[in-house]
Amino acid sequence: MINKIFALPVVEQITSTLSLRKMDELDLIVVDHPQVKASVSLQGAHLLSWKPQGEEEVLWLSNNTPFKEGVALRGGVPVCWPWFGPAKEQGLPAHGFARNLPWTLQAHNEDDSGVVLTFELQSSEATRQYWPHDFTLLARYRLGATCEIELEAHGEFETTAALHTYFNVGDISKVKVSGLGDRFIDKVNDAKEDALTDGVQTFPDRTDRVYLNPEACSLIHDSALNRAIEVIHQHHSNVVGWNPGPALSVSMADMPDDGYKTFVCVETACVTVPQKTTDEKPSRLAQTLRVVKR
Repeated sequence: MINKIFALPVVEQITSTLSLRKMDELDLIVVDHPQVKASVSLQGAHLLSWKPQGEEEVLWLSNNTPFKEGVALRGGVPVCWPWFGPAKEQGLPAHGFARNLPWTLQAHNEDDSGVVLTFELQSSEATRQYWPHDFTLLARYRLGATCEIELEAHGEFETTAALHTYFNVGDISKVKVSGLGDRFIDKVNDAKEDALTDGVQTFPDRTDRVYLNPEACSLIHDSALNRAIEVIHQHHSNVVGWNPGPALSVSMADMPDDGYKTFVCVETACVTVPQKTTDEKPSRLAQTLRVVKR
């Protein structure tokens, strides 16, 4: 799917390294820079791919995901906001509406090291049918040898949120994630609280855990691709670890049956402690990704 994005015809050449392209119903910003290749869907300000020079693709994107208006994309970095998980009321989208609505590209600049993209979503009639608050939400991406992602929310409200990052791995059975802390809520086991004895998470089957005391940096050890990925979390209360396992993977129309084998989600999140946004102080949620050679 990512190769297909870079083969799309250019609709508009924005700068020498940025172009507007279209995949089915969705507009995409494609970054083709000497130091980095990346792509972002304007729907959801959704980072689809990030590949620093000399590295394998860092993010995972499903080959089965439909590029349709109003349909969440499977893979990359979905922006879950202003709530994480299922909605409290029926009929509202899971993980909020930010990932399903079109954003605008507000600013872009580039230099020898990479590019910076800023996207904006504002309250509108479309958002008020889901949520009563006025807001401005910004998503900033600094894309180069590292990938820095920052959400910044302006208004007066409380939210839960996550940067729901799907990482490309060689083989989930050989993946370990460290730095997650000692305790977690196990959403596969009736949301019971449990302990991670050695601080290292493996993924033998379906896994869906909200870690309560994570360290500031999670490390994804990927022996199949012979690399590690640092995920540095900021302004978070939790880290979420997720992989659907074989049975759930087969049941998901937007994922290949064996899709679970080649990704792991390590998410910077505020789940158990909502974020307060005030007129005086915007709220932020951020992560920095870096590939580390083994």
